[in-house]
Amino acid sequence: MISALDTNSALDPDTEYVVLCGADHEPVGFAPKAEVHHEHTPLHLAFSCYVFDRAGRLLVTRRARAKKTWPGVRTNSCCGHPGPGEALPDAVARRLTDELGVVADTIELVLPAFAYQATMPDGTRENEVCPVYRATVADRPALRPDPSEVDETGWVSWTDFVAEVRADPSAVSPWCSRQVGVLHRLGPDPLRWPVPDDTELPSAAREPLAPRG
Repeated sequence: MISALDTNSALDPDTEYVVLCGADHEPVGFAPKAEVHHEHTPLHLAFSCYVFDRAGRLLVTRRARAKKTWPGVRTNSCCGHPGPGEALPDAVARRLTDELGVVADTIELVLPAFAYQATMPDGTRENEVCPVYRATVADRPALRPDPSEVDETGWVSWTDFVAEVRADPSAVSPWCSRQVGVLHRLGPDPLRWPVPDDTELPSAAREPLAPRG
């Protein structure tokens, strides 16, 4: 790990890093993404994104079976981690393109302060400060899923998806089931959810920590 006290150290350009967070969700350093998820996963910055078409239908994905955490599980459209110094909306746009081949028309914040922990049967933990974004597309685009990230995709009505998750939270990833419970309270039409100001984001997301080396 390169800590916030050592940001003059150069990061390996061939390594993907995540931003580590402190108890108040402030940025405290970096760690290689490949090494961060285990039984004692440190708190780190991530995001979730829900992609909707103009009719309010949600793009649902199934995680690739080769994924380290929750392989083969249905979940929201896209998840990921911003890199050091990367703004969250930019990270969302990057991952939508990389994972799904999607270029969104809009990317908007909906849950600025969401955070969660979850543990797999083998002990691997998720421990994330995870703001949630809504992305929209004018028409259902031709998807190009990365097979290392996504096994399946499908479009479902938001109402049907909420009903499914509320009936059986285990039908989707643990972060998705918890997020759906909160998003449902924002209103029945996902295209009309309020958009909070970025000032409501945790400081790790408002002030991306970048190495100076």
